[in-house]
Amino acid sequence: MAEYKIKDIEILTGIKAHTIRIWEKRYGMLIPERTDTQIRTYSDADLSFLLNVSLLNKNGVKISKIATMETSAIHALVTEIRLSPAIDNAEEKLILALLDLDEELFRNTLNDLIHQKGLELTFSEHLIPFLDRIGVMWLVNSISAAQEHFISNLIRQKVISEIDKLGIPDKSSTSALLFLPEHDWHELGLLFYQYLLRSKGYYTYYLGQSLPYDSLIDCIQRLKPTVVLSSWLTAVDQNFITNYFKQLKTDAPGVELMAGGAQIHVHSTALSGLITEVKGSSTLLELFQ
Repeated sequence: MAEYKIKDIEILTGIKAHTIRIWEKRYGMLIPERTDTQIRTYSDADLSFLLNVSLLNKNGVKISKIATMETSAIHALVTEIRLSPAIDNAEEKLILALLDLDEELFRNTLNDLIHQKGLELTFSEHLIPFLDRIGVMWLVNSISAAQEHFISNLIRQKVISEIDKLGIPDKSSTSALLFLPEHDWHELGLLFYQYLLRSKGYYTYYLGQSLPYDSLIDCIQRLKPTVVLSSWLTAVDQNFITNYFKQLKTDAPGVELMAGGAQIHVHSTALSGLITEVKGSSTLLELFQ
């Protein structure tokens, strides 16, 4: 069973730590465990309960009323709300779908978001914060590899489906080759780059996960893209990543190198002058424009 600190709960539920403390004191809604140094710790059951409370509260149910409700009544009302397409409920629905391995809830929530906002805003405003929450849950061992793979693959399927709807742009003077370096399998960010560029009419070559370096150079020489774009999430040594791009700059002269992802941000100072860092969707499109 996972143990969450109150800051973890704040990130995962969106409820301020100060508010949680007030609810505990005023309504007795939770009685968290405490460490020897009196630090609050919360369980998976506490997290699930607060997600449900947040969902009800956002839909107009007062905290004072929730505090008096039986567990069965809370679950019944939450189930009713979960069936609605309201955008305000999206964050809680996504987390609940993850915890329950509920494909229908996740797909319906994601489809509603994309229908109302489009994939670009859905990814930046909802999926990126959701993936950040998953990261916190990983750190406290509250979700399994199976749960993470389950949700990641559902997102991956949806992004690929949205890309497929766009069709293939005409070849133009600006083209991009997208790839992940060898041993990096975290494809969601790169797929989103592919969607953004295709949606704006840029021609792209998508080479996907874990591409061997020799194959990358071969493709660059044959396809002659104007931009080579990658995403780095898997932890790497600073010397490795800087030497990688130094070599790539030598082997692919005249090609602009762009990269995003957590590892690029971590090593941004060392990579200065070697690549252009992609800090978000708006940055990527600005660079191409």
